[in-house]
Amino acid sequence: MADLTALPGAELVERGLEDLAAGRETVPALVVAIAGTRLRRLGVPVPDHRLDHTELRLYRSLCRDDPAGAYGRYQALLRRLVSFARALEREQGAAIRRRIQLTRA
Repeated sequence: MADLTALPGAELVERGLEDLAAGRETVPALVVAIAGTRLRRLGVPVPDHRLDHTELRLYRSLCRDDPAGAYGRYQALLRRLVSFARALEREQGAAIRRRIQLTRA
């Protein structure tokens, strides 16, 4: 898999992957678990998780830390995750286009 560190939100995803693999139910782990299917489709090795209602678990965790700011933080975390996935999709698309150009040359 390509180096993901330059992508927006990479630190969140990397931490979430580590926490999921270790069985820790942290905010980053829950964020990654929410998008597990999409990330796996993009080649990110997301560990299987056995958590029901992942979105609700994430929101409740954020509420424990800061009830007034939980909704805004929830939305911001999901936007970072979407930015990461879109950037990875763009990189993969660019890599495919480069391979096609090389085969035509």
